[in-house]
Amino acid sequence: MDLKRDILGAIVTLARLIRTEADKRARAHGMTRAQWTILLNLERQPGLLQKELAEVLEVEPITVARLVDRLEARGMVERRADPTDRRCWRLHLTDQSRPLMAEIGVQLEELAAMATPGLPRETLELVATALATMRDAVAAEARRTPTLPAPADAEEAA
Repeated sequence: MDLKRDILGAIVTLARLIRTEADKRARAHGMTRAQWTILLNLERQPGLLQKELAEVLEVEPITVARLVDRLEARGMVERRADPTDRRCWRLHLTDQSRPLMAEIGVQLEELAAMATPGLPRETLELVATALATMRDAVAAEARRTPTLPAPADAEEAA
């Protein structure tokens, strides 16, 4: 059991350290990690609705709307009318975002190299497979288990 707890602790700590480093790198470009995450998702899935993007990011749609507003003001993202539903807007990267996307790619490569120094490909493949299995198991459990409301005193502590 200690080994499994140690693994979970290492994952949580590593995720926090990577988020902190990514925040620092995004700020160096006058942006936030959340904005970078939106850009990366739109690069992978052009034409997402704001609602779909919010689901992917696991945040409220209003949060995505505000972030997209800022990205649109910087000329990085554009909203295009949905051809089948005029109430909806599809999100797309602009040509102006391409240099930044290349830089984000460089930053991600550097983060990956920082997190995996000297690890042979076989080890990386094993770790990637193990983490995907763990992610899928937790996601499956989350879908089966209803979300319980937070205790009243938890809100006061936040």
